[in-house]
Amino acid sequence: MAFSPEEIERYARHIVLHDVGGPGQQKLKAATVLVIGAGGLGAPVLLYLAAAGVGRLILVEDDVVSLSNLQRQVIHRTQDIDRLKTDSARDAVAALNPHVELVTHPVRIDAGNALDLISQADLVVDGSDNFSTRYLVSDACVLAKKPLVTAALGAFDATITTIRAHESGPDGTPNPTYRCLFPEPPPAGTVPACTEAGVLGALAGVAGSLAALEALRAIVGFGEPLVGRLLMIDARSMRFETLSYGWDPENPLTGEGARITDLSAHKRSAAA
Repeated sequence: MAFSPEEIERYARHIVLHDVGGPGQQKLKAATVLVIGAGGLGAPVLLYLAAAGVGRLILVEDDVVSLSNLQRQVIHRTQDIDRLKTDSARDAVAALNPHVELVTHPVRIDAGNALDLISQADLVVDGSDNFSTRYLVSDACVLAKKPLVTAALGAFDATITTIRAHESGPDGTPNPTYRCLFPEPPPAGTVPACTEAGVLGALAGVAGSLAALEALRAIVGFGEPLVGRLLMIDARSMRFETLSYGWDPENPLTGEGARITDLSAHKRSAAA
């Protein structure tokens, strides 16, 4: 997969990096990444993956652009209000890097389409804004044996981790799942939504950029991934901390008594 002279110049600062170089840039060009959401987290993820030269991006997002989005969702513009976010994201990616293909699905990811969408990608980045989607996507990635970078935003805090539960660590112990870290979602109503609690706009950019960086590291293959580590960002104190977590033999996906073998539980929960 040869680069054109324009691509060589475009990616010159990657190509001269020892840990990326021409071979790493080729990996980026050959990669397909599924991005869940084009909101506060998904917006910078899409922009930085496109700028980096990831060859094919798949976006799943069913929402339209509203004025209140523009405080943090930097892929959209004022003139995009009331447009599908998939359409405005497509325009932004095309303007930034015409060498990147963006495939859009203006739908909500659910138990019926998750495995099909995830199977089309080499890696998934989840920037969704609700617990039900995070658990669905993380479960589906384990079942599909796909790596997942998952991020979440609070009002002044954010978290990022990588799930590679289809693989084992150096000692042969299975890598942890999302359910090893958070066995169950919090009770309904205990965590206020963004519309109620608010969110610091620039924090979304920081967390989304770090999620994009984690995806790029996974594709190229350098550095130590956030597998079994939760990166926590506190914007009030400007503090970054890392919490280590491991495989739970009682987790329902890959544990000793694994009982989740498909996404039927998510179908029931959506219907309830």
